[in-house]
Amino acid sequence: MKIKKIHQSDRLEFFVPDTSTHLDLPLVNSGVSAGFPSPADDYAEERLDLNRKLITNPSGTFFVRVNGDSMSGDGIYNGDLLVVDKSLAPKDNSILVCFIDGDFTLKRVEKREDGYYLLPSNPGFKPIKIDPESDFRLWGVVTYSIKNHY
Repeated sequence: MKIKKIHQSDRLEFFVPDTSTHLDLPLVNSGVSAGFPSPADDYAEERLDLNRKLITNPSGTFFVRVNGDSMSGDGIYNGDLLVVDKSLAPKDNSILVCFIDGDFTLKRVEKREDGYYLLPSNPGFKPIKIDPESDFRLWGVVTYSIKNHY
């Protein structure tokens, strides 16, 4: 899966996925135990193409690399790669890429009595109130996060 960098802000880097290629990788369907060890299968039962698994709408999907830890309470950390779909409508509690006053940020949006707020999941960060004068747009919905564990 190739990606091409298209934009970088102080907080996020944006990439366009290349979905023209297919790479079927082996998928062991029996799972892997995170508790006590269990016998592993000696063969893969299926093939998995990450383009088809992670990207529903190629023309509206981007990869975004996270810069910062404001969403660490949701398991999203600095350097993680997110799959973001601009064609999806946010659901309750969705994690969103937002554009506010010239900057991109990753947050949840919550409506309160006194207006809308961008909510981080790290308690070390404060909510950001969206003022009526703010240039604010919901840019896309995070559908998957990809982490480097090595």
